[in-house]
Amino acid sequence: MRQLLDKLHARLGDFWWYSLMLFCACRAADLLNAFVGLWLVPKYVDPSELGAVMPLTQFANFLAIPVAAFANTFRNELTRLSINKEFGKLKTLVRGVFAATAVFLFVAIVVARFLLPAFLERIRIVEGSLGLVIIAASFVSAVAPIYSNALQALKKFKAQSILSVVGAPVRLIAMLIAMPFRAITGYFVGQAATPTFSIAASVVALRRELAVKAEPYWSKEISGRFAKIFIFFLCWGLSGGFCLLIESTVLRQRLPDIDSAGYYMATRFSEIANFLAATLTFTIFPFAAEIAAKDGDTRPLVIRTTMAVFIFSAIIVVPFVFWGRDILNLLPHGECYSDYWWAIPWAIGIGTLGSFNSLYTTAEISADRFQFLKWMIPVEILYPVLLLLVTGHGYFINILPVECTNFLTTHNINKLETMLCWMTVVAVAKSSICLMSMSLRRSH
Repeated sequence: MRQLLDKLHARLGDFWWYSLMLFCACRAADLLNAFVGLWLVPKYVDPSELGAVMPLTQFANFLAIPVAAFANTFRNELTRLSINKEFGKLKTLVRGVFAATAVFLFVAIVVARFLLPAFLERIRIVEGSLGLVIIAASFVSAVAPIYSNALQALKKFKAQSILSVVGAPVRLIAMLIAMPFRAITGYFVGQAATPTFSIAASVVALRRELAVKAEPYWSKEISGRFAKIFIFFLCWGLSGGFCLLIESTVLRQRLPDIDSAGYYMATRFSEIANFLAATLTFTIFPFAAEIAAKDGDTRPLVIRTTMAVFIFSAIIVVPFVFWGRDILNLLPHGECYSDYWWAIPWAIGIGTLGSFNSLYTTAEISADRFQFLKWMIPVEILYPVLLLLVTGHGYFINILPVECTNFLTTHNINKLETMLCWMTVVAVAKSSICLMSMSLRRSH
């Protein structure tokens, strides 16, 4: 058996072998995650509150954007150090993470103190202990990628596979304990449990690399490069986080409760099509970084992985086109959501375009190329601004001409189909930007 696996490894090559290993491990974990998303959450969370899960998640992610930007910056530096086997400097860099995350956590607490109550009121949720749990979940969720990025850069895909398999039961157990007391609060307790476990287990997996003596790392040149990359990631994170926060809030605030709940259920299934893309996006970074370090072209790798994702998504969409309504009827409160079966294939299409964007931008970032941000950030700012203008036109009655407010009233977003059209246009625009960036680099 061992010889057979070795032959398969040699035939596939490192990239596709490690991608297959991670894919299998993550899919085992997704069986439990599917139970959480498709059964446990709908069972405990009332349909009137189910649509609030996604905007609350995006709010938590928005609070953690500075830490996430730091984690992405750390990944680039860590990959460079790991390629050069400079583990003493790597250890020094890891130590600096703790001080930075403490500062970011303090900022997140202050921001949440002023913004969270008003946000919860807008999405029709009673706060209770939810605020504290959201802050905790956002913090550990943002810090955990720093450690998973370390495993990624060092190509410890076996350790990452084990963490993926074990992390899902940890999340399930936490939710089973907490959700009966208050459903949404229990959901975020579970969201915090997995990254907390991942941090602890990653430290154990990295013990050999971090057992070396720390060496001096920081210098004026390195700090300047680090700051530049951090600013790039922070700007991109803020624009993307603002975009997703406004989008998910509009889905909850402006649409009927059942529409936002139906969208939540549809995306639980559409995320199945993202399984392969998530694995390839994680695996592609160190391999693309190595290609770029040797002045190679990363585009063939991006094209091959994108084609694999598109084929996989095309296969996944078929059963939902024919039996989507019947599948939804099998779930708790399924009769409330079955009329939204058509949203599943639509959401799969949007997600597939997003996968191409993620693969391309990950490859570019691994090579320290950020030119795509010149086009990407304006799109991610313009989109939520337009959403706010269309859905919040009531705030501009005394500012905009009457003809303009009347036009916005008749073209307001008040049903899921309209919102999905907006999301499709933005996904197509981002994919076009990525294709344009690839062709422009070829012309140079």
